[in-house]
This record gives sequence, structure tokens and C-alpha cells, in this order.
Amino acid sequence: MAGINKVAVIGAGVMGAGIAAHVANAGIPVVLLDIVPKDGANRDAIAEGAVARMLKADPAPFMSKAAARLVTTGNTEDHLDLLAECDWIVEAVIERLDIKQALYARIDAVRKKGSVVSSNTSTIPLENLVAGLPDSFAADFCITHFFNPPRYMRLLEVVGGAKTRADALEVVSDFADRSLGKSVVRCKDRPGFIANRLGVYWLQAAVVEAIDAGLAIEDADSIIGKPMGIPKTGIFGLIDLVGLDLMPHVIGSMSQSLPANDPFHAITRPAPVVERMIAEGFTGRKGKGGFYRVNREKNKAKEAIDLGSGEYRAQRRADVPAIKAAGRSLTKLFDHDSAHGRYAWAVMGRTLAYACALVGDAADQVESIDEAMRLGYNWKFGPFELIDQVGTDWFAAKLAASGWAVPEILKIAAGKTFYRVDNGTRQVLGQDGQYHDMVRPDGVIMLADIKLKSQPVLKNGSAALWDIGDGVACFEFTSKMNALDPDIMDLLGKSIRRVKKDFKALVIYNEGSNFSVGANLGLALFAANIAAWTEIEAMVANGQATYRALKYAPFPVVAAPSGMALGGGCEILLHADAIQAHAETYAGLVEVGVGLIPGWGGCKEMLARWQSLGKLPKGPMPAIGKVFEMISTAQVAKSAAEAQEALILRPGDGVTMNRYRLLADAKAKALSLVDGYQPPAEPSFVLPGATAKVALDMAVAGFQRMGKATPHDGVVSGALAGIVSGGDTDVTETLDEDALLDLERQAFMSLVRHPDTLARVEHMLMTGKPLRN
Repeated sequence: MAGINKVAVIGAGVMGAGIAAHVANAGIPVVLLDIVPKDGANRDAIAEGAVARMLKADPAPFMSKAAARLVTTGNTEDHLDLLAECDWIVEAVIERLDIKQALYARIDAVRKKGSVVSSNTSTIPLENLVAGLPDSFAADFCITHFFNPPRYMRLLEVVGGAKTRADALEVVSDFADRSLGKSVVRCKDRPGFIANRLGVYWLQAAVVEAIDAGLAIEDADSIIGKPMGIPKTGIFGLIDLVGLDLMPHVIGSMSQSLPANDPFHAITRPAPVVERMIAEGFTGRKGKGGFYRVNREKNKAKEAIDLGSGEYRAQRRADVPAIKAAGRSLTKLFDHDSAHGRYAWAVMGRTLAYACALVGDAADQVESIDEAMRLGYNWKFGPFELIDQVGTDWFAAKLAASGWAVPEILKIAAGKTFYRVDNGTRQVLGQDGQYHDMVRPDGVIMLADIKLKSQPVLKNGSAALWDIGDGVACFEFTSKMNALDPDIMDLLGKSIRRVKKDFKALVIYNEGSNFSVGANLGLALFAANIAAWTEIEAMVANGQATYRALKYAPFPVVAAPSGMALGGGCEILLHADAIQAHAETYAGLVEVGVGLIPGWGGCKEMLARWQSLGKLPKGPMPAIGKVFEMISTAQVAKSAAEAQEALILRPGDGVTMNRYRLLADAKAKALSLVDGYQPPAEPSFVLPGATAKVALDMAVAGFQRMGKATPHDGVVSGALAGIVSGGDTDVTETLDEDALLDLERQAFMSLVRHPDTLARVEHMLMTGKPLRN
């Protein structure tokens, strides 16, 4: 069948509306329908209201408010005929089989031949959904289970039935991969599929075991958290996030659907304290609080539930000696002779054993189960990766010693690991007891794979240069949080010279959670505390020179960010020939938050962009005002789409929806620039000088009078105003970029000596939050 060019979503609840928004994020027109409301004259009010709420929501379902224009709203009585234009129709209505099947009959009457219909259900088996419907409908039907929120959660579980066409599954999976950025995991038609079946088991086991052991929830969250590579919300924080009232419904549905001998039933015993909380409206963050709450009657005191008494008490820091004693060893934690150690084993031992039991039932491949938990529940390691950490034989022996059954896949894995590297290729153990190569989808290149087969071209403690084939090199940050330090600048300078000699192009990319959080503030504060001003100025000058050398290198440079690209991390994007950004890139020049200004060419580059590309009124002031506003308020684009609007990305720069495809896309863009490549022409600037600075200073003074800007905001903004206005110049002079870089460096050095700036830097390092002084 042909590709997907238009989508419909029926059901404008939280999930359905979020799915529609994310389709629009991909640039695809989408129809969003819901029922006609019982009251009111507007028959489209439900779908229209959903879009309006999403435009105000934070975190935002839309990557750009402009994406909302791609959503056509309507109702299922008047507008069902719009489905005839759609290639994929997603049903996201209430979890009632009778309602879904009645809707499917109506959809089938109006949809075009060969269009794919899918349900977002996570509880009703596919065979039940299509029972009694025509074979022609069943052939086009599948389940596409999104995770909430659809924009941010990368997992999509896809389930086909006995009659589903293979090409229908393929076209939806390919669209979800390339256009929606999803990692598609094929599941069997079993209750809860993979992630929720295992994830709900894990959550429920953790709750009942904590109650039985009489543990404090802070301790339980600390145990089932960082030591396992699980988000710091832990168990109880996560349930607060998703809603306590949701859990009984999901558990009840799973209990009814799973066979009587399934281990799931062993952890579904009642929890009176939780039932009482739900009855009293303590359903989590969406209610009056949950396991944790902020007591507004006690001066917003943070409180936590006592699982024994059911009463709230003051929240405290976790106190788990077993974690310290175990270090990084899960086996030591699981074996620790304490209530905490026994809890860790009771929860994770059961959970990992249940994951093993799902092999051959929910999915045939262990890697599918691992991917589902990594992306569906944000585990750093999948369950089989965790078993490899403790050892398959150790784990099987521990299960047996605990009186628990040893799953068949563990017996198959005896004396082996689930994953291994053989001749530079990752392999995974199958149910046949043999290892199989892990093959990436077409168009996917991962730096992690390249590292298994090669050595870096250049390397130091903070960065590395890799050969990624076809004459393209990849520069990787490897420092903590990819913070920029002198070692990175040193290796980047060496890499520029090496790429000039041995390669055609350079990509700047890494596979960390964030591209770069900016300069290493700890080093800057240390240097300032010992008054090493000459060294600090040399660091600033070296950064400027290195970025300038990157910009004018005799080969194309493509920056490929994902996650945060802040401060100096954003500045490196601005000096690349092109940017190929992951859709979830959060970029901005945020230095004012620590009392500084962009010192590595960020002011200069943003000014050049807005003067040449910004659709603004004529004259120098509109661009100056725009850049001043963006930098002085530390604006951060919260998506690649917003970065395009901010001109951090320019016309011609690319956006990749799927994180796994980013390096391949960046490499392709770099190669496309090789033939006939010429470095960019140097920009020139005609700026008003003092008159512009006075205007900007007056604006800041107004904000200070209104209490919207602090005293030190005025100092920092004044320094910034001096840069973007051009310093000691006027409109009769033309400045080159060296002049702007000099202004940046002088302003930076003035601010870094200021005690209020040093206080901001220290506060940021201590708390992770800006100081408003």
C-alpha cells in the first residue's frame, strides 16, 4: 500500500488528542473527532476544547503552536465522512468493547479501501475487537499502543492479528518510526502486551512488598531507583504521577484476562491504605496529593504517607545503609541481610523472573522486552540487561533458593549471558539457545556500534573523534553532562586539523541524554576563586578561536543535537554549516542565569541570523531588540521546531523525529554539502552604538521598576546591551565579527569578576537553580 499522508484520530481525550498533536508535529494533517456533547450549541466542542487545552499545556503536546493548524476538529455524527481522506485511522475511545465495535462498523462504512485502522487499547485483545467484523476490516486492523504523553514517550507497541495484512503493519510501523519518532516493538496479542504487563506487575509488587515490610516510601523509592537505573521518582513517585486511581482498573483488567496460573495473580492482593487514599481523593499529582503531597495548610510542607498508619507525616531523606554497603553491585544489594536488601530482592527478583516468563508469551525476543521497559518506563537497563549484571546462573540459583520457579529462558541461558559482543557485533540469546546478531533497522547508525568495532582517531578525557565511514568524522563530547571544558576545546582544535587532512566532513554528535549543558561552571568558579583572571580570559579567547576555526574550516560541519544544547552547547550549533536536530532538542543561550553573557560568539551569531534571516521591520533596531530579548531572558526553544522559529536552526537545517536515526541523517547532510563546498562569507554589522544601548537600558530599568528584573539582571543586561548595540560605534561604521567577539570577551571578563555573578554561579552549582539577586 502507499504511505500515510493523512491521519484521523477518534477520541479527543488525553491520549487521543495527544496522538493527534504528535501527528501534527510530524507535519501530517490530522482529523480529530469526538462525540457531540450533550449540552451546548457547538457540536465540535469536545475536540476543539482538547486542542485549546493542549495549546496551553506544559509540557506541551505540540512542538510548535503552528502545528495545531494541521488539526481539523469535528464530531463523529457530522464529520465521519472525513475519514475517507485518511490513510490511517486511530481509535482512542473508552475501553468498552461494545462501543469500539459499534464505532468500527461506522468507520468501515466510510473509510477508503486499504486504509489502516488501529486501536490504542492496552487491555482488550485484538481478536475480541474484530470478532464479528468483516475479514476485509480485520485485514486492515491492528493495535497501536501509544504511551502517555505521546509526544515524549518513544515506545509504540504494535500488535497484529491472525488476519492482519503484513504490509498494513509495515506501513504503520515505518510511519511511526520515521515520522513520529517511535521505537516500534512488535508484541503478541496478550493482555497488557509487554510494557504494561511487566510494568504494572513491578509497580504492584513494589507497593505490596513495601506495605508488608513496613518500609518508609522514601526508602522504597531510593532502593527501587538509582541502584537499578530506574528514574529517581522510584515506585511511589511514579504512581503519584500516573494516578493511584488508574492502578486498580489496570490491575483488575489484567487479572480478568490472564490465565489462573499466571504469576501476576500472586501480587494482586488488596492494599487497604491505597484504597482509602483513593476514596478520599488522594489520587496523586492530579488530585489532593498521593503517596507524596504538598500540604498547603502547613506552609506548603512536603509530606509522605505512612503505609502503616495511613497518615501523612513530614517527608524525610531516604536512609538506606544497604545501598551504600552494596556500592554498584546489585548482587550485594539483593543479598544484603536487612529489610532493605530483602525488599530489593522481593521486588526486583520477582519482576525480573516475570520478565523471563514473558519470553515466548508476550514477545519472542528478550530485546523487545528490554526495549519496552527502557522506553515505556524509562529504565536505563532492560530486565535482561539487569540479569546480565548479576549473572544468569546467580539469578537462577537465587530464585531457586527463594522457593520461586526458575523460568525456562533462564535454564536455556545457563552458563551464558543474554547479550554479548562477538567480533564487534552485539548479539542476543534466542529461545533456541543460540546467539543472533542484533540488526539495526535500515537507515540507523549508532555511535555505540561503531565504538565496538573501532578505536577513536583522537581522544582525551572529555572528547573523542571517530571515523563513521564514507570520509565523515564524528566529534563526540564525553565529559560529565557533556559540559564544555578546555580539554574539549583542545581536542576540537586538533580534530579540525585532522579532518582537514584525512576526511571530507565533520559531524558533532553524541548519544548522551543531552548534547551539552554548556560550559563547565565548576572550573570557571574555581578559577575565579583563585583570581586566575588571565587563565579565564584565555579560556574565553580559546573558545572563540576554536569556534571560529570550526565555522571557517575547509570542510562542511554538521551539528546533530538531541536533548539540551545550552549556553556554549548552543553556540557550537550556531557555528556549524548546518544543523540536523532531533525533534526533542532544547536549545538556548542561558548564560544570564549565572550572571554572564554568551562569550563564544553566541551574541554575534544570533545577531547575524536575525539581521539576515529574521522577518522583521527594516532598520538595525528590530534585530537588536529581538536578540537582546532572547538572550537577556534566557529563552530556551523547547523543541527543534521552536529552535527554527528562534533562528537557532536556519532554513535548510533538518529535523529528525527518531533519535536512533539522528547520526545517519546528520552524516547524509554532511555528505550532501561536500561537493563544491566553500566556507561561509564573514558577516558584517552596522549597529547604532550608544543610542541603541540607551534604549535597551531604559527597557530594563522599566522591568526593574515593575519588579520583573533584579538589580544584577540590570548589570548583566547592560553588558549584553553593549554587545548587541555594537559598543563605541554608530551607523556610519561597519564592524566585522572580530569586533563583536572583542565586545563579548570584554563583557564576559567584566561580569565574571562581579561578586553577584559569582554568587549566581555558586548557587547554580549547589542547587541546580538560578539565583535571583
